[in-house]
Amino acid sequence: MSLAAELQAVYEASHKAMPAEASQIILKTTADFKASYDPASAIQVGKLLPAFTLPDALGQNISSASLISKGPLLISFYRGEWCPFCNLELRSLQKLLPQLTAKGVTLVAISPELPDTSLETKEKLELSFTVLSDVGNKLAREIGIVFKHPEKMGDLLKNSGVDFEKRNGDASLEVPVPATFLVDGKGVIRNAFVDADFAKRLEPETALKWIDEL
Repeated sequence: MSLAAELQAVYEASHKAMPAEASQIILKTTADFKASYDPASAIQVGKLLPAFTLPDALGQNISSASLISKGPLLISFYRGEWCPFCNLELRSLQKLLPQLTAKGVTLVAISPELPDTSLETKEKLELSFTVLSDVGNKLAREIGIVFKHPEKMGDLLKNSGVDFEKRNGDASLEVPVPATFLVDGKGVIRNAFVDADFAKRLEPETALKWIDEL
């Protein structure tokens, strides 16, 4: 089953299981953002990846320069472990890891969650690649992929047990638009996937095609 099919199955099941009012809030939030977000506001192919230094799940600072020095990067921005669609994507990336490593590509996932939360994510999903914390969405903002949940959506998530202040260190309700970038060994973005629909993610096969075309 493709990742898209898995994501769609979870999407349909979750909306079927939740109260109609909650489903309508999510649908409206998604529709409003898709109507207002301009993909051109995100960093474009051919541009240099902004330099960054972010803590990993153990709190150790990792710089973009140190990562790029090893070769190409596949970077995935995800909303957080509370998002089932993100978890499906992270698991698919973990399955892809041996092929990425064989091709000399370093895999990195980035979220606004604090290092302790990222560590829980790594352990829960059994991830063996680097997970970084972009606290405050500073890098995501530089790249142009920040989304702020409206209050109704924030209340819905809070009532579902998602405590942004505890997980992210702030209550801004901001998360990155899920996005994946392939960066070459010179730090140039060679391919990009950015979709305002949070249930859409890059297919692993597409990532491999990108890499083969480098």
